[in-house]
Amino acid sequence: MGAPPAVQARGLVKTFRDQRAVDSIDLDVRQGEIFGVLGPNGAGKTTTLKMLATLLSIDSGRAEIFGVDVAAHPHRVRQLIGVTGQYASVDEDLTASENLWLFGRLQGLKAAEARATTRRLLEQFGLEEAAERRISEFSGGMRRRLDLAASLITRPPLIFLDEPTTGLDPRTRGQMWDTIRGLVADGATVLLTTQYLDEADQLADRVCVIDHGRKVAEGTPDDLKAQVGESTLQVQLAPGADQAAAAEVVRRILGEEPVLTPESGRMNAPLPDADRAADVLAGLRAVGVSIRSVSVARPTLDEVFLALTGHDVPPANRADSADSEPGPGAVGVPDDRGSVTPLEVAR
Repeated sequence: MGAPPAVQARGLVKTFRDQRAVDSIDLDVRQGEIFGVLGPNGAGKTTTLKMLATLLSIDSGRAEIFGVDVAAHPHRVRQLIGVTGQYASVDEDLTASENLWLFGRLQGLKAAEARATTRRLLEQFGLEEAAERRISEFSGGMRRRLDLAASLITRPPLIFLDEPTTGLDPRTRGQMWDTIRGLVADGATVLLTTQYLDEADQLADRVCVIDHGRKVAEGTPDDLKAQVGESTLQVQLAPGADQAAAAEVVRRILGEEPVLTPESGRMNAPLPDADRAADVLAGLRAVGVSIRSVSVARPTLDEVFLALTGHDVPPANRADSADSEPGPGAVGVPDDRGSVTPLEVAR
């Protein structure tokens, strides 16, 4: 019959008061892949992950981890997963070595085994030279690497990464990407949530796009891009330009419905032939629509998201933003500032 999926979910629902944060989401994550859950702040990514990790109850639907029912056997599920959240949960007054040793002991390792595991993880994540430094002296990238190391003490076959590169500079993000690829090369399966389009494009074997709690598409990055077309015309209209007239020009010349973002004046349209871009520009000039810039490119996940949802991923896709799903002040969700190791899950 073959190995069960690493994750299989059907009809997942989570509601906070009158807000449906996750609305009938299905997921299938194969063993040995990096699966990306992509969406803007508040889309439902973190809530979905928390249900799969037994941190939140499932209001409706069903989920299994390697064939183990999440709701019926949460303790068995916790033995199969490692979870790293958006915020570090390590103790800032302890050193890197002390943190990892403590996590190992609390998770049942004997003292010698905890020391050996600490040395292995410090080496694996390039933190040997910082082993005896207090975490309060660490950079953001070093904290993220240590946090991920703490979730791997028991070498779980499935790793959940919630916004793994939030707050990191481009160089450190690239290092984290290499680390994640290395985990999969060593036999792990990774499910990561991200609001960064380039991260999903670079890392994920397959991507699930969610918006307002609902899944709107799933496939490889190339499959999703193919839905938009071989080429995309991207036009930035000048301030005050007649957007309706511009859209009508695209419909008339290309026979395609453009995706227009009124707030920014951005207009995208699939191009069956890149040479037709000149025809569109001539048509815009003929009706007096001014533009600021134009480009023709292969579709990106940005265009895919725009085409699927009718809006851009918002500017909140900064490296210092966090997933702003229902928080403790709004809907009574427990505040879990920190990554979640299997130990914390079991508390």
